[in-house]
Amino acid sequence: MSKMFKKFEFFLFLVIVALIVFFAFSTENFFTWENLLDLLISYSFLGIMAAGMLVVLISGGIDLSFTAIATVAQYIMAITIIDYSGNLFSAFLVAGIIGIVLGGTNAFLIYYLKAPAMIITIATLNLFYGFTIFITRGKWIYNFPDWFNQSHNVFSFTAADGTYYGIPLPVILLVLVFILTYIILNYTMLGRKIFAMGGNIEAARRAGFNILGLTIFVYSYIGFLSGIGSVGQVLILHSVQPNAIVGRELEVIAATVLGGASLAGGAGSVLGTAMGVALLAIVWNGLIIMGVSSYWHKLIIGLIIICSVGINAYNRKRKA
Repeated sequence: MSKMFKKFEFFLFLVIVALIVFFAFSTENFFTWENLLDLLISYSFLGIMAAGMLVVLISGGIDLSFTAIATVAQYIMAITIIDYSGNLFSAFLVAGIIGIVLGGTNAFLIYYLKAPAMIITIATLNLFYGFTIFITRGKWIYNFPDWFNQSHNVFSFTAADGTYYGIPLPVILLVLVFILTYIILNYTMLGRKIFAMGGNIEAARRAGFNILGLTIFVYSYIGFLSGIGSVGQVLILHSVQPNAIVGRELEVIAATVLGGASLAGGAGSVLGTAMGVALLAIVWNGLIIMGVSSYWHKLIIGLIIICSVGINAYNRKRKA
């Protein structure tokens, strides 16, 4: 119990509980099945990408191009299933492969050019997104096959008031992605090497680690999850919008850092990242329901992130 109380995730959990209680008593519609399920669905896409960002940050890198990768994957996936039909598996397969290829491209550029990952991924963000907009002229895509537009609920239940609710596929994908990322980071040699590389890349290189291989994996992984998450978003919106994803990079990074991941590398957890995503989603949704002006949203979230990072830094300093 004493170890649990010292963990950053425990304090984050207390903050989340306090916010839920506050919004539940402040509004009538926050603590309802409908709102909580909508909240989970709407943030499932960002949660999936946050899991990929966690792996990149732990390795000591950073990726700002994953939203552009998701946009490219969406377009190619949509065009493929509209022109050649297929099924959900083929949709996820196409988007996942595109994500891996573009993420791997980032890895090769970062490794061989020896340039900061932030600079490279800013460049590829503009390259991938600009090329997509140039080719497609920014057109939205709506005319998906009937099999794609139908509801893909994995679980369903009826509430006490008789209302029917369904748990859609994107939410299940979010859970599976978090489980997969947790297993990779905590129960595989690959995960230990990623932590080691993020802690001290030179020591990892001298220990004989394949730095190129690890770099390719972490950037391909976030690319893969961006592709998978992009399909989940299309399943929710039933459209591909070129400007719907790019620009939300900082939300994902904020959620990951809020969950305890270090921008310096070598630290972070899946549980903390999940809580970071949940905290941002709860604050954003609660403020909207309370009718707080949108101008205050980013200010309040920024203050929460600063406090969280400060507490995390204090805990690391105390341990040191």
